[in-house]
Formats: sequence, C-alpha cells, structure tokens
Amino acid sequence: MRYYLLVDFGSTLTKLTAVDITIPDIIATASYQTTIEDDINIGYQHALTKLYQKIGRHLKFDRIFACSSAAGGLRMAAIGIVEELTVEAAKRACLGAGSRVDMVISGEITRQEIEAIKQKKIDIILLAGGTDGGNKHIPIHNALALAQAKLNIPIIYAGNKAAQDQINDIFTNYNVNGFIVDNIMPKINGLNIMPARQKIEEIFLGQIIEAKGITKFLENIDNDIIPTPKSVLNAAELLSKGYFEEPGLKELLIIDIGGATTDIYSMCSPIIKHGVIFQGMEEDYAKRTVEANVGMRHSAPGAIESAPPMIVRRMEEMHGVNLTKEAEFRMKNYEWIPETENDKFVDQLIASLCVEYAISRHSGSIRELYSPVGTNYIQTGKDLSDVLYVIGTGGVIVNSKEPISILIHSVSRDENLQELRPINPEYLLDSDYILSSMGLLMIERPVQALQIMKKRMTKLIKPR
Repeated sequence: MRYYLLVDFGSTLTKLTAVDITIPDIIATASYQTTIEDDINIGYQHALTKLYQKIGRHLKFDRIFACSSAAGGLRMAAIGIVEELTVEAAKRACLGAGSRVDMVISGEITRQEIEAIKQKKIDIILLAGGTDGGNKHIPIHNALALAQAKLNIPIIYAGNKAAQDQINDIFTNYNVNGFIVDNIMPKINGLNIMPARQKIEEIFLGQIIEAKGITKFLENIDNDIIPTPKSVLNAAELLSKGYFEEPGLKELLIIDIGGATTDIYSMCSPIIKHGVIFQGMEEDYAKRTVEANVGMRHSAPGAIESAPPMIVRRMEEMHGVNLTKEAEFRMKNYEWIPETENDKFVDQLIASLCVEYAISRHSGSIRELYSPVGTNYIQTGKDLSDVLYVIGTGGVIVNSKEPISILIHSVSRDENLQELRPINPEYLLDSDYILSSMGLLMIERPVQALQIMKKRMTKLIKPR
C-alpha cells in the first residue's frame, strides 16, 4: 500500500488530500463545494477531478478514509443534575466525540427546554446525572419527560447505574430510540466518558448514512466515517505526544475559527503546580471546547457581543471601524468573501475577538484566597501556561496576511493575568488544512501522519 486518499466532507467544502506514504508527504489537495442537498458524491467527484488534474493522472488509491461535519456536524444536548459536575461531564463526552453542544441543561427539565430541543434540531441527547448510588430521581424524571415528548431523537443515558433499569423500562414503554451506557461520573469528579463517546460515534455513523448519496460513497471507503472534529482531536494528540520513537511537539494549542463556531484543542498535562489548590472537575490531557455563538459569518455578532467591551472599543477607535455593523453584515451575507484589503482586515479583527473569547472560556483561572495562615492560590480549569506551540487553522487564519496578529490574542497579557493562558508560545500555521486528514491517516499510518504534520506546519515569526 502506497497511496492514501483522505476525504473530509465539511459543511461548506469537501476537501481531499492525497498522500504517498513512502515519502511520506502530501501529493496534492483539492476541494469543492459540499453538495449535501443534492448528492454528496457530486461535490466529491468534482473535487476528485481537480485532484487528478493537479497530480497529472488518475491515481489508484490503495486506501480511502473519510470524516464528515456536513450539515453542521452533530448537534447535541447535554443534560445532568449539577452544572459543575454531571452536566460538565456530559459536555466533555459530547465534545470529545466530535459533536457540538448546542444545549446545556441542569436539574429537572422543563417544557420550555424540551421545546427548545425541538427548535434547535438537536441530533442526540446525552442524559446524565447522579454518581452511582446517588441521586436517581432527577435522571428518571428527565428520561420520562423526554420520552413523553416523543422527540424522535436518540437518547443516551449515562448516569447513576441505580436508575438504569427504570430508565430502560421508560425507553421501552415509550418506544424511545434509547441507549444505556456506563455512568460518565461514577464518583464525584471521577470521569468515565469513553463508553458515552463510543455510543455517540456509533449513532453519528447511522445519522450520516442518511445524507443523500452517502451510502454509495461508503461502499468505496475503508473506515467507518468519523466526525471531523474527532479526527482533528486525534491528530492533535498524536502531534503532541508523538508515536514511539517519533517525537511529538509536546504541549500545544490549536485554534480553528469557522463561520459559525470557534473550536479550541489543548494538549497539555493537567498537573497542578506546587502550592496551588485545585477546585472542580479533573482535566484531561486532550481537551476540546466549541464556542457555537462565535464565528466569522453566522456567529459574527456573537464575537463582538462576547468579547471584553474594552478590547472592542480599543479596536474600533484605533482602526475607525464599527465592528457591530460589520458583524451584522457578515451574518446576513454568510457566503460573502472579502476582496478589499479593508474587508480582509476587518475579518482579521473579528477573528481576533473570536480567539479572545474562546481561549478565555477554554483556559482555567487562578485566584488568591487570603486566610489567617497566609495566601492560598485556587485554580479552576486547565492550566495552559506551559503550552509551547499555538497552531492556527481555518480559512480566516490561513488566508490572513498576518495570522500571528490573530493568534496572539490567545496569550497571557496584563488584562487577563487571572486566566491560565499560554505565556510565551511559538506560533505555527496549518496552511494546508491537514489536521483532519492526518487524523484519518493515523488510523493505519500514525508515524507517517506525524511526520507529515511536523513537516507541513509553517512556523510564524513573532512580532518584535
């Protein structure tokens, strides 16, 4: 086996990457608009034609792997009892499986929240709640309320095992498309999210088959399609940790800004520094968060509204631009492509605000607590201060004349010293959009995938 074709069905573009593993390196890349409404194979075939034109011949691929975030990817609702505990655990399970969490619900679910689930067109509900042997009233109440609503949505129960039998009966009696997996939090702050993640991925495969033409495509590939963010997360962890004798880059942070969301991936040890007291749920080495209201087009107003007002005002005064007006224009004209230098620069400013907010949400924080015996330092969330590399990907960053001016909004500065952001990282650019494709290649060729990522990441020079 020599040639691999790696396919990413995105919500906007279908992206192809051809790899020769004997080099190892990328031969060519190509893309075409995703034709999700008609037949997903139409866009794929157009992209394949462009790929062959670049290569100069029709190449026979030994293996074809694919991932997808077409139609916006998986939209999930995470439901638990306490927002800081089982709800947070449910969110992590969803995000780690490559979905986006469009709703977060704590406590007993209401009719209004059920109606919101319908309005938001949620694809999967992850129902959690209660450590093993703990509260089972609330998860049973929520399971019954969801079942009686006849949502026709897959529901995964991953809560208190003492409630499993009753919830399974509810699923059966109301003909719910329900699944029972191990508790995601069997004990306080103790996570067990892999069973829930695996079930989400299984359901995703069933959902994606419903896309027009996808069944025909599946006959010609060599893997079960996985969510694109899951593929990126796998690639990020490989790039960070390395593989046996092939070293990785160690601690890193990836920033991916899209039209509707901003995704952050951090790969770093959750070890707590000496003299610091940690509060809250334990952190994973590999972490992904998604800000669904912060992006470059559909969610551009969210980038302005969510950013610190002081930073927004500073940008507007310095550059003579009305960012609120510009963001609203981009939301209403989401297919618009900037052509003038000024429009491109405004996109860069909005992207900077996306980073500012998303990193603030992703990173942990530290505060001083004074006591009669001295000062204590209390940490919540993940410490990113030792991150060595910040990597940018996504159209607005890759196409920017000054990508580092966007990425620099991820670091620690005087106005955010309480946040545990990277302190002095190097900056890299995924200029060929290869993270999702390398997450696919590593299914069989992890060493080659790692070598290609290290070769293809572009180093950016820090401003003086």
